[in-house]
Amino acid sequence: MPHTKDDLPDALYSAAQVRALDASLIAAGTPGFELMQRAARATWRALVRHWPTANELTVVAGRGNNAGDGYLVAVLARRAGWHVRVLAAGDPQHLQGDAALAHAEAVSDGVAVQAWGPQSELRGVVLDALLGIGLTGEVREPYASAITAINASGLPVAAVDIPSGLSADTGRVLGVAIRADLTVTFIGLKLGLFTGDAADVVGELVFNDLQASAETFSGVAVSACRLSAGNLPRLASRAPTSHKGKFGHVLLIGGDRGLGGAILLSAQSALRSGAGMVSVATRSEHVPAALARLPEVMVLGVSSANQLMGLLQKVSVLVVGPGLGQTSWGRSLLSAAANAPLRQVWDADALNVLAEGQVSLPKDCVITPHPGEAARLLGISTAEVQADRPAAAHALSKKYTAVVILKGAGSLVASPDGRLAVCHQGHPAMAAAGLGDVLAGLVGALLAQGMGAFDAACLAVWLHANAGAQVGKSGRGLAASDLIPAIRQLLEEQAPCLK
Repeated sequence: MPHTKDDLPDALYSAAQVRALDASLIAAGTPGFELMQRAARATWRALVRHWPTANELTVVAGRGNNAGDGYLVAVLARRAGWHVRVLAAGDPQHLQGDAALAHAEAVSDGVAVQAWGPQSELRGVVLDALLGIGLTGEVREPYASAITAINASGLPVAAVDIPSGLSADTGRVLGVAIRADLTVTFIGLKLGLFTGDAADVVGELVFNDLQASAETFSGVAVSACRLSAGNLPRLASRAPTSHKGKFGHVLLIGGDRGLGGAILLSAQSALRSGAGMVSVATRSEHVPAALARLPEVMVLGVSSANQLMGLLQKVSVLVVGPGLGQTSWGRSLLSAAANAPLRQVWDADALNVLAEGQVSLPKDCVITPHPGEAARLLGISTAEVQADRPAAAHALSKKYTAVVILKGAGSLVASPDGRLAVCHQGHPAMAAAGLGDVLAGLVGALLAQGMGAFDAACLAVWLHANAGAQVGKSGRGLAASDLIPAIRQLLEEQAPCLK
């Protein structure tokens, strides 16, 4: 059954898990060559749908099963009357098993097969059948040169299973990767198609399970779950007799001098996302602006942690960090929060202070680092975090016994119990200041309304990303506060306040 990007399965797998699924299919009685033929037919159908007026195909093939898929697509294209050539970057003499059978079928069908070289000419639609999901190290020659030439050609490009050079497990580009307009992937969705560098290289994603039955998947573990409208945790509807006391009291702590806007964005987000009551503890000089902007929020000007103590006994959830700064003022407030027996969300400078080891994270918390903050928390480089985002998310969750939202392209939500969720929605217009503050307030509001930490993080990330995708349609210049009305609307659509 084919799927488009709006209708994909939820389960995501590693390369090893997909190979196990493939082996399970074969063990259940489907010959490997039949699976290869199904993959080729799925690729051909997707290619024709994507480029209905095309009539020329250049397949650039490697020397594994990915190449076998490519040779069989070439056969289908030639039979349909297209002009077809295969440029072999991997010597066909080294092909084995089903891939060798596919090459033999292409040759017997009259497909022209030529060796790839620096002077090779690319024409029509280019089909990337070079490397597949088995790649782990940096792309080597002659594949690196072939990928570079394909990317420089300006021609439409389709990738078989995964853009060559993209890690199926991490979403990292391994030196160089095909920039596809269309990727057709098979059997199980690969985690690496949804995080890291994937958004830059995958293009439109089409999935085909190659007729795998439910039994095929029953014995194979899942690496992660893709967040979608159909599998999100939901807030319960509200009884007609509801009152503000039933939906929590969020206290947001932050907004040092010069940073007052951050805590107000978080507070506005918490207010508009359904928290029963919202309070802000910030610098005294920010109180007038806060009251003018958010009259529904209770605002306390504090100069020391002692002034927080009474309020900490009245609230149910803390959001700490937006605009907190790293001066003695912010550190003292963070220390007071860390000792409070409350559910908490730590963001921004709260995470930077946490990384120094001067404060401990309470239990049942959510932390929301971007890659730079994640690197400081783990004591590694940002590049190392980005090289394997799923591993970094799991490591953070284990180290701090917290639910982790690792922000960035393909945001990840990791739980200490090993669960991992991926959100691949969003928009490049979201590359703007303040969006993390909005997310932190949203998580706090969902916690206050009774959601568990992992569920609240998953729902918040999905709402935030999809609101950004919606508002981002207007293009550059997106302001963080623009997301808040869209989040409110999406939350109502996803979980109506009334039955």
